[in-house]
Amino acid sequence: MPSLQVRELPDNIYHLLQKRAQAENRSLAQEAVSILAKGLNTTISNKSRRADLLLEIEKKSLPETVKQFDPAALIREDRDR
Repeated sequence: MPSLQVRELPDNIYHLLQKRAQAENRSLAQEAVSILAKGLNTTISNKSRRADLLLEIEKKSLPETVKQFDPAALIREDRDR
């Protein structure tokens, strides 16, 4: 994921961002991303962002043979022992 560094950020903006982040229980970076997304009229819900991330992780890390197993069937088989 790309990163962004902001130099020469005025103190008043930093403190306002810090206060908003605390009020929203977010980090400074999370609050900055939220504000940028709103300013650019683009929003990605947490749910869809998580789903996209899980799909990306699944594609990269799981071999095809593992993807074919049904977790419910494995649990059922284990319980039947």
